[in-house]
Amino acid sequence: MKNPLLESWNAPFDIPPFNKIKPDHFKPAVEKAISMARSEIDKITNNPEKPEFLNTIEALENSGKLVNKISAILFNLNSAETSPEIQTAAQETSPLLTKFSNDITLNEKLFQRVNKVYKTRQSLSLTGEQNILLKDKWKEFVNGGASLSGRDRDRFREISEEVSKLSLQFEENLLAETNDYELHITDRDDLSGLPATIIEQAAAETLKRDKKGWTFTLHAPSYMPFMQNSDNRKLREKMVKAYSSRCFRGNDSDNRKIVKRITNLRLEKAKLLGYDSYAEYVLEDRMASSPEEVNRFLNDLFEAARPFALKDYREVRNLALSLGQKGDLERWDWAYWSEKLKKDKFAIDDEILRPYFSLENVEEAIFSLAGNLYGLSFTERKDIPLYHPEVRSFEVKDENSAHIAILFTDYHPRKGKSGGAWMTNFRDQYISGTNDIRPVVSIVMNFTRATETKPALLTHNEVTTFLHEFGHALHGMLSKCTYESLSGTNVKRDFVELPSQIMENWAYEKEWLDKWARHYKTGEKIPTETIDKIKASLTFNEGYACNRQVSFGMLDMAWHSLTSPFNGDVQEFENNSISPTDLFKPVKEANMSCAFGHLFSGGYAAGYYGYKWAEVLDADAFSLFMERGLFDSITAGSFKENILEKGGTVGPGKLYKKFRGKEAGIDALLIRSGFLKE
Repeated sequence: MKNPLLESWNAPFDIPPFNKIKPDHFKPAVEKAISMARSEIDKITNNPEKPEFLNTIEALENSGKLVNKISAILFNLNSAETSPEIQTAAQETSPLLTKFSNDITLNEKLFQRVNKVYKTRQSLSLTGEQNILLKDKWKEFVNGGASLSGRDRDRFREISEEVSKLSLQFEENLLAETNDYELHITDRDDLSGLPATIIEQAAAETLKRDKKGWTFTLHAPSYMPFMQNSDNRKLREKMVKAYSSRCFRGNDSDNRKIVKRITNLRLEKAKLLGYDSYAEYVLEDRMASSPEEVNRFLNDLFEAARPFALKDYREVRNLALSLGQKGDLERWDWAYWSEKLKKDKFAIDDEILRPYFSLENVEEAIFSLAGNLYGLSFTERKDIPLYHPEVRSFEVKDENSAHIAILFTDYHPRKGKSGGAWMTNFRDQYISGTNDIRPVVSIVMNFTRATETKPALLTHNEVTTFLHEFGHALHGMLSKCTYESLSGTNVKRDFVELPSQIMENWAYEKEWLDKWARHYKTGEKIPTETIDKIKASLTFNEGYACNRQVSFGMLDMAWHSLTSPFNGDVQEFENNSISPTDLFKPVKEANMSCAFGHLFSGGYAAGYYGYKWAEVLDADAFSLFMERGLFDSITAGSFKENILEKGGTVGPGKLYKKFRGKEAGIDALLIRSGFLKE
């Protein structure tokens, strides 16, 4: 059988032949690619020449390229366009890939070569990038169990393989639970409060299911507008409990056992390597270098935000009581009454803003922003294979019309796509000989769809989400690095959110919104007073939002700061971990941990604090744009040169200081959040 994954990819820019790839191609392709990579590794390991940077470290970096190419396709599809067959392929190949990775880092003879180069690094004439690559490769071996022996080495391998399987199962369970639930309404009275656009979308969803009436799901474009607008409190309660009990219902998709097992396996792995906790192991090489530093940071934010969170809560509760709600403010009341308070305070809400944010206009505006800041242009390509008909591809060029990257955009929810939004790569940037291999980047969202009568009209939050993921994409596309493992977004986890989060700031600025936000029907420019209200609403419920994010970071640190195996109750542990941040009574059906994909299937374990950490950086960095101008070419050029192009080739603290001229301080974030006056 011919396998397109193993043949030359003849599409423009060496794009994967998605139209030819079948799920059953992956396992044999991965097996073949691993076999080829093993030969490359054996050649490095058995090289009779003295271990040097080029014949050992750089050779390792350049090995296994085909493995990387194929696995990138498989796991990107498993997140963005999966099926039972793709899930099976992922489950079959993940252990093979983990075993191969372990076979490298647990190769004693190979580690001896790496270690010899590392020990002589002071005498080598290496560039800064080469020094970082050397340190990273050495650390990869050490953290990969190279210093272990006997039963400990075997156990390390077992743990790695089991965690990889469990993480996939966690993700599959979460997708299944999200897809399986529907709120089917047949009584029009139960639609009270819902905007016409949302009702129309719900009717279309019902038709797809061969039913009559209106169907609401747990996907964000359906769930969030329902929670913000439905007058039916019982239905809001039903939706919140369905959403917050995903993978916590005692069925086949329940993730409690997986949460406990992954947590304990991670702890065991850390202890094998000499660390007291998994958080200590992870944070050793981050900007925040210890659990103590992270916890201090989270506690400082908590102390700053808590009075404002309580103030936000009281304001929303008082409005609810004044308008006739009986009893306490519950979790299913928050979005509904918050939206009413926002409209009362600022005379804006999502439905007022949507007409000015058609997806087509937002996309064009964000592409133009990248042009203004970084000289980029975007041209849609119709000759490139795509993994789904809704996906579009763009060739990205710089100000000199040189090819920079291929960008895929994938905007709307569907059954085979995980929830949320993310940026990913099908190929990272790197230098091969004299060739600059340019990246293939994808941004994946779950935005509101078009209806029969309206184009896709985004909420303001969806606009900021687009900007966020596009910021990650810029980080990947503008990379100018030599080595793949250091390029683009391959940076410390608590630094990676800076390029994404800084982009969100433009969504609140009149100078940018005024350029493009037009009513999709009339072409009328968004009124100045509406922009002023958007800006004024920047700090609306920010105390509540910060308190909520801090609670997620605390939950993450609680799970990963354990120093002994956990055998308790997942719900009780979660409640105890975040109880200081609680504003509502606990909901017995609700559990965050069992649906917390960032921690248990998404690579943010002991790192979720990074979102708030990066907010400190982005608020401080954006203040320079505010001083010099939103589109100031010198500031943008410095951000591009010192942050976006450098990847992980220089320490993030050094990169930031070179851009900003100083270390970041927390004050800019506190001012932007409304917690501190200028």
